[in-house]
Amino acid sequence: MTGLDGLAAIGLLLVIEGVLPFAAPAVWRDGFRRMLELGDGQLRFIGATSMLGGLFLLMMLN
Repeated sequence: MTGLDGLAAIGLLLVIEGVLPFAAPAVWRDGFRRMLELGDGQLRFIGATSMLGGLFLLMMLN
């Protein structure tokens, strides 16, 4: 992986992250509000699951 691949991955991440706030800001705001109500343990679990899912996807693509 070159530096350009890393920048492309970050750019794609930003595009994907921006779709929901752009397309449905009320839904995004409600979801964000719900996440603020979660405890630290729940947020860590969501983060760990997301990282493991991403790692698995990258391993499958490689």
